[in-house]
Amino acid sequence: MRPGDEWKTAVKTRDGLYEWLVMPFGLSNAPSTFMRLMNHVFKPFIGRFVVVYFDDILVFSNNVEQHVAHLRQVFTVLREQKLYANEKKCHFLTIKVSFLGYLVSGDGIRMDESKVEAITSWPTPTTIHDVRSFHGLASYYRRFIRNSSSIIALMTECMKGGKFFWTKEVENAFEELKRKVTKVPVLVFPNFNEIFQVECDTSGLGIGGVLSQNKKPIAFLAKNSTKHVTSTLHTTKSFMPLFGVWNIGVITC
Repeated sequence: MRPGDEWKTAVKTRDGLYEWLVMPFGLSNAPSTFMRLMNHVFKPFIGRFVVVYFDDILVFSNNVEQHVAHLRQVFTVLREQKLYANEKKCHFLTIKVSFLGYLVSGDGIRMDESKVEAITSWPTPTTIHDVRSFHGLASYYRRFIRNSSSIIALMTECMKGGKFFWTKEVENAFEELKRKVTKVPVLVFPNFNEIFQVECDTSGLGIGGVLSQNKKPIAFLAKNSTKHVTSTLHTTKSFMPLFGVWNIGVITC
């Protein structure tokens, strides 16, 4: 805790007041504070051989010798910062690992099988809350699904005006999305020394495209059409995936 702020964490007991000297779980700014700490201490390594998301640290390397050297550097930082890793939750020298809902390997990134099962076995929604829950899970994997925004846009139609109405068209979109999830490809890692290919297309419901190298997808891009975009010329809409932060966000994610 920052000196002088300990009193804000005081807990009353029968023996008196106790104040935290270190940041406990439950504080509203604890997640962002911890994330800032992790980004700061691992700044020299992030993007080179480390990915950090809160208390999850992913170390990637080209070979075993390099990986051992990278691990030593990470352990040194943890030791210097008095941060501790739970040995039971650590996995070393693996060729693939489940990370943030993805299965990451040398071949690329694929959906976690448990998440695929969760989506394909999802029962037909009966409330707006059900639709939003399914929408949130499916949208997390939109980079794997071609034209995902057009499909999801049909599902959001059943929530307009705060009222739930499930139609045959929405049901078809729901089932189509589940079918597509079972056939998603492995997304390869980008090689910035090679040429990228971008294919773009548009429809009345959305605009989309695919970023690839050597005919292998890196990510699918999708975005719902607004009224302004819908009235735009087809040729202009087709190039929209190339502009703005949209494509930059996909490349850097």
